[in-house]
Amino acid sequence: MRPVRGMRLVALVAVGGLTLAASACGEKPTENGSTAASPTGKAYTACMVTDQGGLDDKSFNASAWKGLENAKAKNPAIQIKNVQSKTEADYEPNLNGFVQQKCDFVLAVGGLMSTALEKVAKANPNQQFGIVDAGSTLPNVHTMQYRTEQAAFLAGYLAGGMTKSGKVATYGGMKIPPVTIFMDGYADGVAEYNKVKSKTVQVLGWNKAKQTGTFTEDFDAPDKGKAKSDAFVAQGADIILPVAGKTGTGTASAAKASGGKYSVIWVDQDGCVSNAENCPVFLTTIVKNVTDAVTDAVVKGAGGEDLKAPYVGTLANNGVSLAPFHDFEDKVPAELKAEIDKLKADIIAGTINVNSPAAPK
Repeated sequence: MRPVRGMRLVALVAVGGLTLAASACGEKPTENGSTAASPTGKAYTACMVTDQGGLDDKSFNASAWKGLENAKAKNPAIQIKNVQSKTEADYEPNLNGFVQQKCDFVLAVGGLMSTALEKVAKANPNQQFGIVDAGSTLPNVHTMQYRTEQAAFLAGYLAGGMTKSGKVATYGGMKIPPVTIFMDGYADGVAEYNKVKSKTVQVLGWNKAKQTGTFTEDFDAPDKGKAKSDAFVAQGADIILPVAGKTGTGTASAAKASGGKYSVIWVDQDGCVSNAENCPVFLTTIVKNVTDAVTDAVVKGAGGEDLKAPYVGTLANNGVSLAPFHDFEDKVPAELKAEIDKLKADIIAGTINVNSPAAPK
């Protein structure tokens, strides 16, 4: 086995098809690197594999790649690559391809990649891997997970306070923990609003108690997202939370085309940054700070630091948050803003306990 400095961080960032398997897995890896030497006299290569959503998903794949770009900006010795997966069958060969290319840090992005990552990581115990949105007990896998239900709780309370119809909605790309955790927190936030205000705002698309709801079974199908949101609007919903990557852009575009008939709560990256053309319809975004966690892991790895400790993003460490209200800044009542700030402080203090079956253990 070849020697490694610390452990090569095989950061599984779902970014698609790999060179050695290009004919089967799609795209040639994209590179953006430098040949500058690291402090140890050796360049450090961070390589990311996307899930099916692709690099331009306006969500967590895009956030993770931004993290690699920021790491390179901090340390020019860091070289970065990505490969975009077209199907689940691409995950394992794409990860193996970066192992064979001797990447120092191989990042898998997304919970859908966890099975492939576990298999590849077990077969390559001296290789350092990383994964976003999934846990692992393997010593060579650095995990990055998020208590997204905390920020989603705030978004749900906001939705309860902003709806005019008394109905809000949510749908997911697939029924997997990194998706349902948003839906759980959102539903709980609406329930909290109802309790505090003696209201009966209804959540369409998700039943937390039964863990059942609406899914498109796709993260890359805007037409499916539009169809789901059209159905919710027909039932009276005026605020919709899509947790579906690029599929959710169908909802955002339709909301904009509706002339303000309904608004959208985005996820992962601030929608007014990642999906700026639809900013006028974004009430807020439930931000999952993948970018900073990935940047930190890569910079530490390049500096020879240990990456065994898992990362869990919370409201307390700014790993999750609500984005600014942007175009809705003057529309959200000051009293509601103050209540949300108080809820955030209470969650951080432990006075309010927000949880989800999908939360990191």
